[in-house]
Amino acid sequence: MPKSQPRAWQRMLSGRRLDLLDPTPMDIEIEDIAHGLAFVARWNGQTRGDFAYSVAEHSILVTDIHARLAPKGPAKWQLAALLHDAPEYVIGDMISPVKAAVGPGYGALDDRLTAAIHLRFGLPAVLPKSVKALIKRADKISAWLEATQLAGFDPAEADKFFGHPDPTIIDGLHLHLRPPSDVRQDFTARHKALLESL
Repeated sequence: MPKSQPRAWQRMLSGRRLDLLDPTPMDIEIEDIAHGLAFVARWNGQTRGDFAYSVAEHSILVTDIHARLAPKGPAKWQLAALLHDAPEYVIGDMISPVKAAVGPGYGALDDRLTAAIHLRFGLPAVLPKSVKALIKRADKISAWLEATQLAGFDPAEADKFFGHPDPTIIDGLHLHLRPPSDVRQDFTARHKALLESL
């Protein structure tokens, strides 16, 4: 008797069944993304405080930084910034050394999920290179802030890994750890506001 294929789908709290090998936009719900990301810890949970610093909180911060970098940019690229780590609601947040060890399979899975998520919310499956580069820049600035404020890095060490951010871009950005329910609500509200401004 032939072996059955291993299960490659996950049931979401919305009731959707997301096929990880062939994700479709119809199986993507923002509530599932917000809920999952609010419970996924950045830095493998190695941050100070009574709550994990979640990927949802990070995504909101990246969106805020992106807005500072491109204050006149269109709302759709702000939405892309908010969703830049959205696949992690299913596959979790792997630190860069683990991604390197896992190999190209991780990147392919991430790309499939990203395309489905983008299409679900009216974005191109693959972002223009200039947009992706700006989001990556905001992501690195966010990583510097997280490293120095939450993850125990001194500024010189963070500079080596993430580059030193422009002080005018990070002025006034202080990270606060919050319960997942608060972060989930803010992530969903930000998504709604950005969709309404498209």
